[in-house]
Amino acid sequence: MSQEGSAVPGDEAAAVHPTGEAEPARDATTAASEPRSGTDTSSGRPTDVEPGEFEPSGRFGVPGRPLRRSAFLVGFTGALGVLLAYALFLGIRNAAGILVLVVIALFLAVGLHPAVVRLRKWGVPRGLAVAVVTLTLLLLIVAGLLALVPPVVTQSGQFIQQLPGYVEELRRNPTVNDLVIRYDVMERVQAAANADNVGRALGGVLGGAQLIFGTIFRLLTVLVLTIYFLAYFDKLRELGYALAPRSRRERVQLIGDEILTRVGAYMVGALAIAVLAGVSTFVFALAVGLPYPFALAVVVAVTDLIPQIGATLGAVVVTLVGLATDLPVGIACLVFFVIYQQVENYLIYPKIMRRAVSVNEVAALLAALLGVALLGVVGALIAIPTVAALQLILREVVLPRQDAR
Repeated sequence: MSQEGSAVPGDEAAAVHPTGEAEPARDATTAASEPRSGTDTSSGRPTDVEPGEFEPSGRFGVPGRPLRRSAFLVGFTGALGVLLAYALFLGIRNAAGILVLVVIALFLAVGLHPAVVRLRKWGVPRGLAVAVVTLTLLLLIVAGLLALVPPVVTQSGQFIQQLPGYVEELRRNPTVNDLVIRYDVMERVQAAANADNVGRALGGVLGGAQLIFGTIFRLLTVLVLTIYFLAYFDKLRELGYALAPRSRRERVQLIGDEILTRVGAYMVGALAIAVLAGVSTFVFALAVGLPYPFALAVVVAVTDLIPQIGATLGAVVVTLVGLATDLPVGIACLVFFVIYQQVENYLIYPKIMRRAVSVNEVAALLAALLGVALLGVVGALIAIPTVAALQLILREVVLPRQDAR
């Protein structure tokens, strides 16, 4: 005896429509391929919900059951993993130069992104904001090159013209002249300074052209990558967070946003300190009458971006220029930079960087040395923000997990 409205458990072959007509059965593949349904709270009618950008669409069926773990499958998977790891190592080794450019562009994008966000808050479209920030960066680079190239070319020409006079003055000294004659210094210098040897040392015309065009290519690559990273910064960040498991995605997002904030704050703080050092050097150079004060200010600002040793390098360059100009001016340069570095190290740098990143001094020094050994100047630039990120992960993830065991 059957009853109306009764349903047999587990029978999904057909469904009865409210009008009384039977609907065809839907398998799992058909159900997965259709848009997800939701309910409109205002009208109570079902609505179609499209999948997110990083969510499966369901148009390609449902995943099958996992493969059974056999000895052959485990061995094949392990061998395949070893081969993939070796191929990855070869790829990273061969593409090390490009990867360094990508890292530079990423750090530039993270440092410039707060400026894009600020322009966006002022109502500027994202594309226009990225263009404004990029053009500003280009203008700063061009201004620095225009300030550096003419003095370098002029001073190099003057040095080459005056080099014979310097040699004659040295030969007038009896001690120097005796050493020159004893060790045949002049003959060796003339033999080493001929056109063939100089050409081989510089790599010839082709080597010089490769150096110039290689540098231009690297600069353009970094610039283009920085523009792309700025334009798609939010999408790249969402993609990175989507790779984390859903149960931990919120925590990963919070820690990741904090790391990006600290890296950006560090770069802004380092740029502010470098600009302050350059402006101070420019004012001092004008006061004591140093040649090319703007170029020297640019040198000090650029070298001041290098942690730990950058300020000393810039001070050495300016002091040597001062000593070449006049002895009292050189001494004044030395005194100025000794005083300024004390003020920067103990007053300016701690106040700015404590708000950006909280990194132990010993860890910062070791990171800078390790960064220089691995990636040169680029490694020194990214060392401190990298340590700040690792310190945050260590404090928020690793140490609590160790304490919970």
